Amino acid sequence: MGRQLHSVLVANRGEIAVRILRACRESGIRSIAVYSDADRVMPHVTFADEAYRLGPPPSRESYLLMDRILDVARVARVDAIHPGYGFLAENADFAQRVADAGFRWVGPPASAIRAMGDKTAARALVRAAGVPTVPGTDGPVDSLEEARAFSARSGYPVLIKAAAGGGGKGMRIVGTPDELASSFEQARSEARSAFGDARVYIERYLDEPRHIEFQILADEQGNTVHLGERECSVQRRHQKVVEETPSVFLDDALRARMAETAITAARACGYVNAGTIEFLVDRDRHFYFLEMNTRLQVEHPVTELRTGIDLVKAQLEIAAGNPLPFRQEEIRFSGHAIECRICAEDPLNGFLPSTGRLTRLRAPGGPGIREDRGVEEGGEVSVYYDSLIAKLAAWAPDRETALARMSRALAEYVIEGVTTNIPVCTFIVEHPAFRKGTFDTGFLQKYYHPAASPLDGECTDRDKALAILCAWIEHSHTAPPAASGPADSAESWAAEKVPQGLNGSSGRKSASGWKARRTASFRDGAQ
Repeated sequence: MGRQLHSVLVANRGEIAVRILRACRESGIRSIAVYSDADRVMPHVTFADEAYRLGPPPSRESYLLMDRILDVARVARVDAIHPGYGFLAENADFAQRVADAGFRWVGPPASAIRAMGDKTAARALVRAAGVPTVPGTDGPVDSLEEARAFSARSGYPVLIKAAAGGGGKGMRIVGTPDELASSFEQARSEARSAFGDARVYIERYLDEPRHIEFQILADEQGNTVHLGERECSVQRRHQKVVEETPSVFLDDALRARMAETAITAARACGYVNAGTIEFLVDRDRHFYFLEMNTRLQVEHPVTELRTGIDLVKAQLEIAAGNPLPFRQEEIRFSGHAIECRICAEDPLNGFLPSTGRLTRLRAPGGPGIREDRGVEEGGEVSVYYDSLIAKLAAWAPDRETALARMSRALAEYVIEGVTTNIPVCTFIVEHPAFRKGTFDTGFLQKYYHPAASPLDGECTDRDKALAILCAWIEHSHTAPPAASGPADSAESWAAEKVPQGLNGSSGRKSASGWKARRTASFRDGAQ
């Protein structure tokens, strides 16, 4: 029998915190949640065995407070800290402090986070191991003159990227020399704001690239496996919207080469736990290392649906010091899975976040449907945090059926009180180019134009009608919640422990059939 973690603190919020807490409960592990004032009654607080207040709503005063989280870990006497994704998940300093404090870190060692966190250093590291990278500068570009020199040699278009981060922040596509100066300064400014580091580097921009990533698991005993790929090419401003596995673009030979390369890249930095190697693949099927995400990914459910492997439980087992219970050849892949990120944002207003209370929520269900969500009906979508409400995933034995299930599930979804991107997700999964698999990272820029005709001439009348309805949705905005009161006193926060039990009640209202609701939702402004 392997070693066992007895208690885990989840240093996160929302749907990913709920996901980790569920895995802890199934594994018989005592779970500890933390929360800000804005999240006091959120599901992750009630799902945990115990919950501790961190502070006021802003992340810098709550979820980013390393000292306070470590103090909670000591008071709650936990074995380990799971960071989820976002916040402190890829902060090497925090990972090191967790280890130095005597807790297990449910993630890779700080050295691996640090090695892969600097994008230019990561490129050099994997290149030395024989992993192909997109042609670009060897290190950060410090001046506009240096940027002009590289771009002239490489030829336009080029891509300016933040050296210290990812997620599309600090990234600019430059099509002509006249655009370079403004794009260079904008990228540096955004990188400084997002990561506290203004350094940028430049790569050759690939035409019609696909964004394909491989899920990695590695244990402390030196075993490293992959759990297949995820196609993440449908993006908005470099942020993923829809993900699926397997990719229809890869054949078996290319898939095998990319998987082997992903394992090589992970081993190059001494990787342990769950991580993702991301690649860009050009139209001629040449692939290049993009970056490594040293954490659990938002889109991990599709991999779980296709492999039957619980990635969070695997993370906990690895963090406890146990070896992987399977070899690469024992992993079985089944069917097709697709995920849509359901976000509180307004597609007709530049995808600006939409905040407010969920006055009505009806989640989809039925065969092959999974929903991971961090807010319930009556809960607040806060101005302080990411706009992600839920992740909707569909599995089926084949892609066509998976897409049909996803379309049906999106039509069943009812969310009122905030504006969501559900119509955009419907647009994507029902578009002929997506269904044929003939898309790349420019899919939304090419096809989705809600102010005009958002579909091309290939589409059916039903597709056009849906798009027109989406483009003319009547929508309302709710003012963001008022700021909370004064900050807590230093002596009160740690004592405010809330014993919890699993709350199974959803508080959802009954709803009429989905076909009638779908029609009404466009008329009434609900999405």
